[in-house]
Amino acid sequence: MARRQAPGLAVALTAAGLIAGCGSTASHTASSREEALQRAQFVQVSNGLRSVQGAVQHEVAASRTAWPLIAGGLPQAPPAALRRAVGAASASASAKALPEPPFMASASRLTGPAAGIAGLYESYERLAEQGWRLTAASIAAIGGGAPAAASFARENSSLYIDAIYDGHFNLSLVGKDLTSGYEQLGGPQAFGAGLTQSEINALAAAYSIPAVRLEPHPGRAVEER
Repeated sequence: MARRQAPGLAVALTAAGLIAGCGSTASHTASSREEALQRAQFVQVSNGLRSVQGAVQHEVAASRTAWPLIAGGLPQAPPAALRRAVGAASASASAKALPEPPFMASASRLTGPAAGIAGLYESYERLAEQGWRLTAASIAAIGGGAPAAASFARENSSLYIDAIYDGHFNLSLVGKDLTSGYEQLGGPQAFGAGLTQSEINALAAAYSIPAVRLEPHPGRAVEER
């Protein structure tokens, strides 16, 4: 299924999250020293992803529980909004609780495949947290706010919903990039015991489409108004 291009919040945050990674991968043949650095950073990012894997799984589970209730848009009526409030609040709390992996402290200095993977993770973390926070606030406004606030929330909610979807879409690309980056940097022979093929396979599965992407696509759910 092709990814929908989301305007506003989703595009802005995705671009911000990916800009460092995209700008760090130069199109030249790396020297042996550069390759050694890229492998060391790749191991750092892989270890960081493993350290937050449990928290990511918890956030994805909360998002998948709440997602079908808001994927098609927010409701018009307060009673329907109240039925969505608990799930959205839980997903928002899980996204806010995501720990920052250690590699994010030096994300601007990452090179090679590690830079792109870090950019994808950062965009997921930011989009999921802000998307769910704003969606939960919008549901609360519809459920019990002033009419003007409820109207504003409904008009802008598609941006927040798109941000949630796009964040998890980007997260689902991490697994593929882990596999391709590992191969690009020499695979098991180059990494040895520092990062084995089985470890990469496990990480790639944890950050794959089946493991983390949201369904259905935004706008495809049957809404209860």
